[in-house]
Amino acid sequence: MLPVAIRAGLWGFVAGAALIVGALIAYLTAVPPRLIAAIMAFGSGVLISALAFDLMDEAYKRGGFDSTAAGFLGGAAIYTVANWVLAKHGAKHRKRSGSQQPSEQQDEGSGMAIAVGALLDGIPESIVIGLSMLKGGAVSTVAVIAIFVSNIPEGLSSAAGMKHAGRSAAYIFGVWGVIAVISGLAALLGYSLFGNFSNDVVAATTATAAGAILAMLADTMIPEAFEEAHNFAGLITVAGFLVAFILTKLEANS
Repeated sequence: MLPVAIRAGLWGFVAGAALIVGALIAYLTAVPPRLIAAIMAFGSGVLISALAFDLMDEAYKRGGFDSTAAGFLGGAAIYTVANWVLAKHGAKHRKRSGSQQPSEQQDEGSGMAIAVGALLDGIPESIVIGLSMLKGGAVSTVAVIAIFVSNIPEGLSSAAGMKHAGRSAAYIFGVWGVIAVISGLAALLGYSLFGNFSNDVVAATTATAAGAILAMLADTMIPEAFEEAHNFAGLITVAGFLVAFILTKLEANS
């Protein structure tokens, strides 16, 4: 059997590879924006449930309220500041599927900002996968499913916007391919680096990732979902939340 650290990296890569799947769908087919929005709303609900019932609960059990609260707020603050800086350089609409993304001619350097922004969105999710394997070497199935499901519409929507902005296939798939590899490395490091740390540090790190993910959802995925799906976005998000909640309970009872 492979070492746990390698398995963590592979699971991180699998979750990150969903971005490539979404980008491939967007590049080869004309997916209706409303369908993209619906999938994004569902993925948002899945992630919200996973971070509420899996990540935050695990962080609280490990380190108590103080470490969890500090990490959660810190993660949201770090993501918000980084996202604000990237938005000033052209990455504000990196998850939008329409004409909101600027081309390189319209905003020089925006392509790199979009790539860095996509990486910023993916790293916290990948670290979570590695951290989930600290409790006995078994990956959190719910976390992997939640990240995979949310990454498909993320890659789909963002790639559609990149294509609309005139970015090449090499750029689009290069971005998502690199991020998938880095996702695997982040998961591997999440397991390897934090295995010998105290419960408080692990709890704070888990909560930091959860805070960054929730801030990402509120800032990027949910607005895109609502813009196209309108009044149905809430219902679809709730459906995604319920599916992940059921999976969490099934995993806990298995």
